[in-house]
Amino acid sequence: MKIVFLDAYTTNPGDLSWKPLAALGELTLYDRTPHNDSALRIGDADAVFVNNNDLTRDIIEKCPNLRFIGAAATGYDNIDVKAAEEGKIAIANIPAYSTDAVAQHTFAFILEIANQVSVHNQAVDDGEWYDAADFCFTKAPLTLLAGKTLGIIGYGNIGKKVAEIARAFGMAVNIYSQDREAAVKSDFLSLHCPATDENKGFVNSEFIGGMKDGAVLINTARGALIVENDLAEALKAGKLSAAGLDVLIDEPPGRPNPLVGIPNCWITPHIAWVPKDVRQRVIDVCAANLKSFMEGGRLNRIK
Repeated sequence: MKIVFLDAYTTNPGDLSWKPLAALGELTLYDRTPHNDSALRIGDADAVFVNNNDLTRDIIEKCPNLRFIGAAATGYDNIDVKAAEEGKIAIANIPAYSTDAVAQHTFAFILEIANQVSVHNQAVDDGEWYDAADFCFTKAPLTLLAGKTLGIIGYGNIGKKVAEIARAFGMAVNIYSQDREAAVKSDFLSLHCPATDENKGFVNSEFIGGMKDGAVLINTARGALIVENDLAEALKAGKLSAAGLDVLIDEPPGRPNPLVGIPNCWITPHIAWVPKDVRQRVIDVCAANLKSFMEGGRLNRIK
C-alpha cells in the first residue's frame, strides 16, 4: 500500500508521530504541494490524504492506481466527489473531530471582546498602572455575558456545544433554525454552518442591517459565508461593535484585505482546530479509516 499525504504540515508540523499511518504501508509526506504538482506526487499511490489541498477531476483522472482518498478534516468540498465515484475511489472523512476545540475558540473570541483582556494587559505592560490615579482603570468597556443573548446559525455538533457553554455563562441562546428573528437580533451571533452554494455570502449588508445595533459577529465556520467588504463597513460605521473571525474567504488572504487591521475586528489564522490533542485525533482517525478500507470496512466513508 503506497500512501501519500499532500499537505501534511498543518496537521503535524513536527510535534506528533506519523506511526499510525506509516504502519499501514509506504508513507510519503509532503509539507505542502502546489496544485500543478499534485498528480505527479500522488503518482502510482493507492491512497492519498489531503487537508486543504484540492483534488480536482484532472488530478484524480491522472492517478489510475488511486483507490482511497482521505479527507484529513470533516469538510470535503475540496475533493471532486463525482470524479472519485466514477473512478470507484473510496472517500472517508473525520466527522466531529474538532467540536470542542472550535467551540472553545468561539468563546475565546467572545471573552476577548467582552473583557478586552489583551488591551488591558498591553496597558499594564506599557506602565499605565504604575501611574494610575485609582486602584483600577479601564481602556475599553467591559461586557457581562450573563443575561445577554447568543444567536447560533448552524446547530450541529459545534453549534450545540457553543450553546452549552453559553448557557453556563448565563446567556440565553437563540437558534436560527428555530427562531430566525430572535437569532439575528441577538447580542452575539455565531456562525457554525457549512458554506453551500445557497448560503455563500449570506452575511451581507442587508443581513447585517437586520442585526441588532452594536451586536458582535463571530465566525469560526467558513469565510465564504460573509461578504467581507460589507462586514468591514458595518464595523467601521459602528453598526456592529465587534467581530471575531477565524476564517476568511481566501486563506492566506491577499493584500489588502478589507477586514485586516480594523481595530474592532479580531482575526486568527484558521487555528480553531489546531490544539495538539485534536491534530493527534486527525492522524489516528485517518489511519483508522484507511485500515478499515483495507480490511473491507466502511469507517467514516462518505462514498
